[in-house]
Amino acid sequence: MTVRDRTPRIVIFDSGVGSLSIGAEIHALLPSLDLLYVMDRGGFPYGLWQEQALVEHICQKVHEVLRAQSADMLVMACNSASTAVLPALREQLSIPVVGVVPAIKPAAAQSRSRVIGLLATPGTVARPYTAKLIADFAPDCCVIPVGSAELAPAVEALFWHGDDAPQVWRGIAEQFHCHPRAAEMDTVVLACTHFPLVKDQLARQLPKLAWIDSGQAIARRVQQLLLGQGWQPTPVPGRQFLRLLGAREPSEVLSQRLGERGIVLSGH
Repeated sequence: MTVRDRTPRIVIFDSGVGSLSIGAEIHALLPSLDLLYVMDRGGFPYGLWQEQALVEHICQKVHEVLRAQSADMLVMACNSASTAVLPALREQLSIPVVGVVPAIKPAAAQSRSRVIGLLATPGTVARPYTAKLIADFAPDCCVIPVGSAELAPAVEALFWHGDDAPQVWRGIAEQFHCHPRAAEMDTVVLACTHFPLVKDQLARQLPKLAWIDSGQAIARRVQQLLLGQGWQPTPVPGRQFLRLLGAREPSEVLSQRLGERGIVLSGH
């Protein structure tokens, strides 16, 4: 049976709640799809892993998930992981694999001042792939990188326990302000899928900026691949499930946030 004859199931894989930002965009564009969010709590945070160890870990976990739950597509909903693991996953899997990369190209197209902020994990900032994106799509821009090891854990704490972290949000703004051309910056790339979940908090610290992430582009890519396989959307709403790796069950706070999004805990 092909995707023409049934509801496609998309696995959205991340180390934590970053999968929610990507899944929200996919669900908004393609509400009839079944979505399985996988949060690899045992591997969090991916941005601090050595590259080869990260590739081996994610490939192992993805195979575990797909043995338990068939899927029609895998979305690697993590910039740090995508820049490292996509070639291996595409070689090993028979289903399409969609990755998330920093939205340098649309940011460069939009920026008028030609000064762009890049907010990412230390791993994404350091990857040669990120440098190549800047060289290819923003060669005439000044890109101000901030590689934060604190921001993704703060987002996790907010979504799991309700812990606000105003000192972290302020710290991000302070790191950008240290750059001599910070006053010219008009656009910031949110190059971690956790970060759009706290865009409002960041925007209060850095007002009057355009904030760009890859969520909508990923949703359009999923749509393109499915339509290419002959799938047609239906009016029947899809289902959304969560599978946790490295944790038995979501906290009360996270359960409430999942419920607001119509996501239920998977039995697998």
